[in-house]
Amino acid sequence: MTDQCYSNSLISIKDALDNIKAALSPIEEEETVNLHEALNRTLAQPCTAPFHLPAFPNSSMDGYAFNSADIKSTPFTLEQVGISWAGKPFTGELLAGQCVRIFTGAVLPKGADSVAMQEHVTASDQIIHFPGNVQATQNIRYIGEDVRQDDCLLAAPKQLSATDLGLLASAGIYEVRVKRRIRIAFFSTGDELCAIGSPLAAGKIYDSNRYTLAALLNNPCYTVTDLGVILDNKARIHACLLAAAQSNDVIISTGGASVGDADFIKEILAEIGQVNFWKLAIKPGKPLAFGRIQACYFFGLPGNPISVIATFQQIVTPALRQLSSLSNRTPLRFKAICQSPLRKQAGRQEFQRGIVQQTENGTFAVISAGKQGSNILSASSRANCYIVLAREQTNVEVGTEVLVEPFSLFL
Repeated sequence: MTDQCYSNSLISIKDALDNIKAALSPIEEEETVNLHEALNRTLAQPCTAPFHLPAFPNSSMDGYAFNSADIKSTPFTLEQVGISWAGKPFTGELLAGQCVRIFTGAVLPKGADSVAMQEHVTASDQIIHFPGNVQATQNIRYIGEDVRQDDCLLAAPKQLSATDLGLLASAGIYEVRVKRRIRIAFFSTGDELCAIGSPLAAGKIYDSNRYTLAALLNNPCYTVTDLGVILDNKARIHACLLAAAQSNDVIISTGGASVGDADFIKEILAEIGQVNFWKLAIKPGKPLAFGRIQACYFFGLPGNPISVIATFQQIVTPALRQLSSLSNRTPLRFKAICQSPLRKQAGRQEFQRGIVQQTENGTFAVISAGKQGSNILSASSRANCYIVLAREQTNVEVGTEVLVEPFSLFL
């Protein structure tokens, strides 16, 4: 059986993303931020190492520094003549038959080329006994072993991670050039929507989509404006879109993108801008409009809450990464054995909500998280993955291998 919502006008996710990629131009403007404000921002200019890392040879262990020329026979003994602390190096030079107590990160004394771990030696006052298995030139961090002076520390564009910030800080770099934040406005449409905290009248529902979108847009690369709820009034939606387009790079709406008498989004977009595509061959999330209003990009998402989440993750997130000059990341997907029967009609790619876990033998198993209606938030709250079913896939029997896309790497 074919999905009753299927038609030849529906486009695939791949085609939609290709369309968006051709239509979008990355943000060019940059700004300077310090490292405290740089996490997850998009690096706009490459960073070069101002000096070698490490800048001096140092010990990777707590132990004893010595010269390998003293290993004439094993075991052997040396005289400890000083201590090299991290930040307070030994200033003398080792002579034959001598060693220095050294701590992790401390400068390797002049004349030393090896460090024996403290657990492997025995100290008797200032006489240090080295065992027969001590090896030469071990436990040393050499100059430039990590990065050489003038090497590229970080290439641009790159989304800065906590590790990246540590690398920059280790090179004494305290501020970087990043892409400016993307200005995003979002709103919900619908006469049925009611503000949380007010009593529900007959036929009304609380507006969950704006809270979901606000959370999905909680990103240091974005400056976000919540425009609230716009009633199903064509003139009001028209005015809202025109005004928001003047001061934002992206507008995202939820609701009003379908084919009902009160669904005005596509019609208005065609009047004041351009429609690149409308309607995707996916479930949940068929009615999605993408286009442009002057210099502002527009995403008209469906009204059902699960459709909002799925289309944001599969369509909007890659587009926002492109605006930030970041490459689109292919979603992590892997195979799992389905342990629930799944209903599916051919015609649209489906993202059913599931619960995946690794079995004792290292394989993965997945079950349905519950009812799959695009209004069922409780199943998505229980889920930790999508069960990704191909466009022409039909019903799935227990024991069938399926693709899953985890919400997080930590299942």
